[in-house]
Amino acid sequence: MIRIANGQGFWGDWLEAPVRLVEQGPIDYLALDYLAEVTMSILQKQRQADATLGYARDFPPLIARISGAIRERGVRVIANAGGVNPVACAREVVRLAPGLKVAVVLGDDVYPRLDEFLAKSYEMRDMDTGEPIAAIRDRIQSANAYIGAFPLAEALGTGAQVVIAGRSTDTALALAPMVHRFGWKADEFDKLAAGTIAGHIIECGAQSTGGNCQVDWQTIPDMANIGYPIVEAEPDGTFVVTRHAAAGGRVSIHSVKEQLLYELGDPRNYITPDCVADFTSVRLEEAGPDRVRVSGIRGGPRPPSLKLSISYANGWKAIGTLVYSWPQALEKARAADRIVRQRLRGLGLEFDEIYTEYFGVNACLGPAAPPNPDPPEVQLRIGVRGADKKAVDRFTRELIPLVLNGPPGATGFGEGRPVVREIVAYWSALVPREEIVTRVEVVE
Repeated sequence: MIRIANGQGFWGDWLEAPVRLVEQGPIDYLALDYLAEVTMSILQKQRQADATLGYARDFPPLIARISGAIRERGVRVIANAGGVNPVACAREVVRLAPGLKVAVVLGDDVYPRLDEFLAKSYEMRDMDTGEPIAAIRDRIQSANAYIGAFPLAEALGTGAQVVIAGRSTDTALALAPMVHRFGWKADEFDKLAAGTIAGHIIECGAQSTGGNCQVDWQTIPDMANIGYPIVEAEPDGTFVVTRHAAAGGRVSIHSVKEQLLYELGDPRNYITPDCVADFTSVRLEEAGPDRVRVSGIRGGPRPPSLKLSISYANGWKAIGTLVYSWPQALEKARAADRIVRQRLRGLGLEFDEIYTEYFGVNACLGPAAPPNPDPPEVQLRIGVRGADKKAVDRFTRELIPLVLNGPPGATGFGEGRPVVREIVAYWSALVPREEIVTRVEVVE
C-alpha cells in the first residue's frame, strides 16, 4: 500500500496544506495540482516578458520549506507547477533546496508547433463549436497537450525526489505513483481507471474532505485546520480515501460523492490520456471514521487522440460596482443601470455584451432566488466586453459619476474606476496521440 496525498487544488490554494500533510502523518507521495486552463495563458505571458518565468512561483519556496521531510522521510513530490517553463521551475527548486534530485517532464508545450500541425491538415476544430483553429490562429497565446501518468512515472523512475511537469492532467499526478510503484501496464485499463478516479477524488484538495461540501457543512469539524485528502492505494486498484487524524475536516461517502461529480460529463466515458474510466462502476463503503473504501472500478482503452488546451485573446472587459442602501435600494440600483446604458448609447459605444447583476437580490441564483423586494442594501455590478479597448475604457468612466449625478445613497466606490482587462478565451481541440512525444530530463 502507498499513501498519496494532494496538497493543492489550484494555484492559490492554501499554502499550509502541503506542509501539514508532510508534518501530521505518514505519506509516500505528495501531489500538487496548480494548473487551470486560463493559468497557462497567464504563465505564457509571464515567460514572454521574462524567459526565467512561466511557472507557479509558489512552488519552489514550498519545496524549500518541506525539503527536510523530503530528505528524511522519503516523501516524493509530483506537481504540474512547471506551467510553460518546467526547466526554469526546476532550476529554482534546485537553487532554493540544493541537493534534491529534480526531474522535469517535457513535450506538452506545442505552441511553437501549431503551424506544423496546420501544415499536416490538422484542423484542430473547437470541441464545442466545431470551428477550425484558423479563426483564432493570430490570437493564440498558449497551446499545451494534456499528458498522462506514464511520463510522470518515467520521471519517478529516475529516482527524482521532485517531479515537475507542465500541462499534465490533474488525475495523472496521483496515478503516476501507482504506475511507478505497482508496475501497472498501459493495457491494464481497470487498474488505470481506478488510479484515475482516485486522482479525480483528491485533485481539488479539501473539496473531498469537507470543504465546499453541501451536506451538513455546518458540522464539519475544525474547518480552519481542514485536512487535505490522502489515498491509500493497493496494487489491485482498490483504495481508501482518508485524511490525517490530527487534521480537521471530514471524509465521508457524501464528500467523496460530491467530488466524484465535479466536472463530470458522461459518467461512463471519462476520457484521459491513460484510459477511459467508467464512473458508474464505482462502489463506495465506509471503512471507519474518515475512511471511504473505493472499489469495483472498470475502465477501457485510451483514446487515439490527445486534447490540446489552447488560450487566445478575445477582446477586453471591465466590471464595476456600486452599493445602494435602503430605502428603495433595488430601485436605485436598477435606475443606475438604466442611466449607464442610456449614456453609453448616447456616446455611440457598442459592445459585444453588457451584463448587470444585483448582489443581495439574484446574482447567485438568478430567477431561482426567493423574492426580496426591499433589501437593506444592493450591490450593482455591471460589466462590458468587446473588441474595442477604447470603448471599454470609456465605459469605466461612466460608473463613478453616479455617486453625485445619479440615484441617492451610493457607496462602495473607494477603489475608483474599474480596470480594463484582456479577455483570455479557451479553445479545446484534438491531435493524434503520436504527435506528442514527451521526454524526461534530470536537473541537478
